[in-house]
Amino acid sequence: TPGRGRVENSSDDTVIDGAERSCNDVNMRSGSPEMAPRDDRTTRARIRDAAIDVVAADGPAALSARRVADTAGVSPGSVIHHFGSMDGLRAACDEHVVALIRAQKTDALTAGPGLDIASALRGARVGPLTAYLAAVLGEDSPAVARLVDDLVADAVEYAEAGVASGMLRPTDDPHGRAAIMVLWSLGGLVMHRHLHRLLGVDLLDAQATTSPAMARYVGPVYEIFGHGIFSDAMAATISQAVDDLAASGEDSTNE
Repeated sequence: TPGRGRVENSSDDTVIDGAERSCNDVNMRSGSPEMAPRDDRTTRARIRDAAIDVVAADGPAALSARRVADTAGVSPGSVIHHFGSMDGLRAACDEHVVALIRAQKTDALTAGPGLDIASALRGARVGPLTAYLAAVLGEDSPAVARLVDDLVADAVEYAEAGVASGMLRPTDDPHGRAAIMVLWSLGGLVMHRHLHRLLGVDLLDAQATTSPAMARYVGPVYEIFGHGIFSDAMAATISQAVDDLAASGEDSTNE
């Protein structure tokens, strides 16, 4: 949900942001002779990204105002000032991760069948996103339920774009297909250690998308999605069984 957990900026933001930028400038000037590149992100963005890094590295339990402040180079008070609470910060992290995934998937699926797969893999902005998702998805909480719901809702939209571009086949159940695809993908992140053990692919590695080992993961995925694993005869049998099951539910409702 747009804006969930956000606190509107007040005039105090200018004072706090200005003071912290001044401190950062002093630290940069007092550092090594080679000047570090200026960080053009807002204080709010730096805090949010620091929180994502903390969760990705050590899990949600490690998320505290002081730990995030130390990582972002701000004061603990600034963390609460910008997000209202740690729950507000967590919600902002979820929204940011969902937005980045949405942008990447939409870019790929609107490209059509002529998509340059190798280029898309090289350009994927993975960073700590997969590690963040792997860390939080094990929680049974309303926050994680909202995160998954947002991912599925976005998947419905970018799958529709994929159908329009000629990349995906249409379906009679867009929401069901999107839900299954998202849950399968997220399951791979939750089980990433076993995936690494079995196929040698580390989905949490920021360089994973350009690693030759990724072929061992991507190959079977696209075999399943692109060609299917059932013979035509078996597929027809299953399709009929699904239709019969759905019809039996409709009959019981009408009784």
